[in-house]
Amino acid sequence: MSENTQSPRKPRVAVVFGGRSSEHAISVVTAGAVLRAIDRTKYDVLPIGITTDGRWALTADAPERMAIADRSLPNVSDLVESREGGVVLSVDPANREVVHTEPGSVPKALGEVDVVFPMLHGPYGEDGTLQGLLELSGVPYVGAGVLASAVGQDKEYMKRVFTSFGLPVGPYEVIRPREWEQNPAAARKKIVEFAADHGWPLFVKPARGGSSMGITKVDDLSGLDEAIEEARRHDPKILVESLLRGREIECGVLEFEDGPRASVPAEIPPVTDHDFYDFEAKYIDSASGIVPAPIGDEATAEVQRLAVAAYEAVSCEGLVRADFFLTEDGDFVINEINTMPGFTPISMYPRMWQESGVSYPELVDRLIQAALNRSTGLR
Repeated sequence: MSENTQSPRKPRVAVVFGGRSSEHAISVVTAGAVLRAIDRTKYDVLPIGITTDGRWALTADAPERMAIADRSLPNVSDLVESREGGVVLSVDPANREVVHTEPGSVPKALGEVDVVFPMLHGPYGEDGTLQGLLELSGVPYVGAGVLASAVGQDKEYMKRVFTSFGLPVGPYEVIRPREWEQNPAAARKKIVEFAADHGWPLFVKPARGGSSMGITKVDDLSGLDEAIEEARRHDPKILVESLLRGREIECGVLEFEDGPRASVPAEIPPVTDHDFYDFEAKYIDSASGIVPAPIGDEATAEVQRLAVAAYEAVSCEGLVRADFFLTEDGDFVINEINTMPGFTPISMYPRMWQESGVSYPELVDRLIQAALNRSTGLR
């Protein structure tokens, strides 16, 4: 008598992308690259896009439509399968069903989700907000938890944590929303005094932004107000940093079975057509880094040590890209970490791991497997 056996279903991966931040388009590009790389013989995939106004929607599984084309940035609204209704994830840990709703129709169950790959950049996704929702839902997810995501998004508190762990950071000043709104003259004076101590030029940037958006290099007082307003378009809290003269070095950290390991580092060479490695240089003009960075064995070992130390200091999980300056004195200064670095075809994080012996598909698989093996809740 033969038994009727049913093969176990493949784990279902929900790739969530887009979102409400100014990094919406880069999130779409990143998700397209990940969708292209996920092993469909091993996983079922459910693409979920979040529109710029926050609606969760089913989208086409069409990576070819999620790239930058002719300097035009993609958008979730161009990929949604329905202009109405949306996707709902249960916050009941005993129920991982994803439901699709349409006005006037019976909600349709789309099946259980086993793990979420959150390809969101910036606020409302990379900053602990989505991670908190997934913790409530009891759904494992790729990358850092609530605290690490929040600290990794807020450059002020990131630097405070680094300092408390003895990691070297450069000079910075913070202008909080109330300071600028209630007394802009005093806030401006604070920045001018900072410049007197550390010199011009300064970098004015959103405190909780990414992808080099909203950053302005300010050479003197005449450009300060405009730079502040540009940063505040992305975040009411701004960060002011002094110029650190040196080489830009990046290093990736990836979670392995025995703990986090660092990749070979990369160097971002000076860009001739831009003041600094800004959004246009990164994503539009495709500025490329040098992998591995030609800095010698001793410096390589040191930046790898510091990258893992930064990962541990913020209690990260899964992955991190750590960005440093190698100063003219030969010392490393950590600029920031990115808890969900870009996975676009030209992104440095996958390139560094490719050079370290971890292919792009293996990298994606490792991140999914690490998330599946990790519990939600306190850990």
